[in-house]
Amino acid sequence: MRVLGINALYHDPAAALLVDGKVVAAAEEERFSRRKHGKRPLPWSAWELPELSAGWVLAEAGLTPADLDAVAYSFDPRLMPSPEETGLHDDGDVMRKMYAEQAPSFLAHYLPGLAAEKVVYVPHHVAHAASAGLAAPYPTNSVLVLDGRGEAVSHLAGRYTDGLLEVLASQALPHSLGLLYEDLTEHLGFLRSSDEYKVMAMASYGKPRFAAELAESICATGDGGFRTARIDFAEFAPRLGAGDEWAEAHADLAASVQLRLEETLLDLVRWLHGRTGDTALTLAGGVALNCVANSRIFAEGPFEHVWVQPAAGDSGTALGGAMAVAHDLGDVPEPMPGADLGRGWTDEEIEAWLTTAAIAYERPRDVADAVAEVLADNGIVAWFQGRSEFGPRALGHRSLLAHPGHVANLERMNNVKGREQFRPVAPMVLAERASAIFGRGPIPSPYMLFVHDVAPVWRDRIPTVTHVDGTARIQTVDRAEEPLVARMLECFERRTGLPVVVNTSLNTAGRPMVDDPRDALECFGSAPVDLLAIGPFVVRRSRSTLAP
Repeated sequence: MRVLGINALYHDPAAALLVDGKVVAAAEEERFSRRKHGKRPLPWSAWELPELSAGWVLAEAGLTPADLDAVAYSFDPRLMPSPEETGLHDDGDVMRKMYAEQAPSFLAHYLPGLAAEKVVYVPHHVAHAASAGLAAPYPTNSVLVLDGRGEAVSHLAGRYTDGLLEVLASQALPHSLGLLYEDLTEHLGFLRSSDEYKVMAMASYGKPRFAAELAESICATGDGGFRTARIDFAEFAPRLGAGDEWAEAHADLAASVQLRLEETLLDLVRWLHGRTGDTALTLAGGVALNCVANSRIFAEGPFEHVWVQPAAGDSGTALGGAMAVAHDLGDVPEPMPGADLGRGWTDEEIEAWLTTAAIAYERPRDVADAVAEVLADNGIVAWFQGRSEFGPRALGHRSLLAHPGHVANLERMNNVKGREQFRPVAPMVLAERASAIFGRGPIPSPYMLFVHDVAPVWRDRIPTVTHVDGTARIQTVDRAEEPLVARMLECFERRTGLPVVVNTSLNTAGRPMVDDPRDALECFGSAPVDLLAIGPFVVRRSRSTLAP
């Protein structure tokens, strides 16, 4: 069966393709349109169809829309209640419902040759659940989905057995841990449905002194659900506008809500395990991108294994919807092969881009060693290799790399990206070296979705990647799966004695992650980066133009 998955309603439009149960490709529309989260500056901006990414995933498989057996649309308008039923009086809901009802016609228009009747609605949280439960390497698993909202609920707890989902609990709106965190994000002067990770980072600078007062408003209810009473955050810290300076009270508020989120999630996880007794838990939904909470679930929860979908946000529902429909049509979806499911280019295609750009470039004997040499000299490297990542994390394909051993490099990297100075950067490390440096979290951790304690003896050696609370959001590298990245790490350690390299996404603030060679060249041209490593080629910038 050939099944295309589509997410297009709230944000993060994306497309994914399964052929005979195998994931062929998956990509977010923002990587093509260059509009972060797929949003145009209009109220209905999030209703952008992923026509460019859908066209690409089909082309990658050599298919046309007419070749498809089904298209999974990860939202079912038939399940949408009235605003009176949800308690969320959102003027956009009526329009969203109408848009989703017309999605088959829209898709048939933008994908010529597609029959509108091939479009299948998949409930939003079922699509999220499938993106975890069917994509994980555990055939039997408990699955927990938490996000802002779906059609009528904000949460699903269930179990996958032989590809079949049993729903055990869900939480009706208006109660929503995702919307609560979005409200806090906006209160702190950040962009909701976009900047929640900034709140998580800010929380590390605060103390949860308001947590006790929030305990009745944010808590599990003992039946698999939870309560999120409406909170006036201004009672704890003044509302901030974009760019305003935050104070201790704001960090304390972030820490307090973060703690209540973690405690509530732990209660939900324990309830779910009590119902299933499984050894493996899989997570999806935007809340599953909260690395700190994930780590507490792993460390303190009853499950032996915790697997998080790397595209846990709404983009991942394109993949999950396709998996759910493929299963319904008789295929056995295979686990996700990795997160590198996006576009890639041959050496010849990359060289053609460089030639067209009329830019001086070299082809070193070993690009990994050439990069390690620049990093050891405290240069910053733009790393563009292989297929791009599906999801929000740079995992060694579209990355900015740096030396982790200099305190000043955190500020330097945040300046390169043009973002807030309280934001951490992450380390990448060979999987077999990780346990000697990083503790508490799961190892391997290939998708950068958990935080780990940095061993005290290492904190002064790798200060760039050690967050203010002594943790790091690591990416472990499997040398069999990522031989080029592994070789770069080994070459860097040979020069410096450090088995860790700074890894953050290859983009600047407000821009989607770099995806194609043109994006890479534009980013290199505008940011103070010493070296662009693109395929087997390198492009150098004179160090005299950069700060040491």
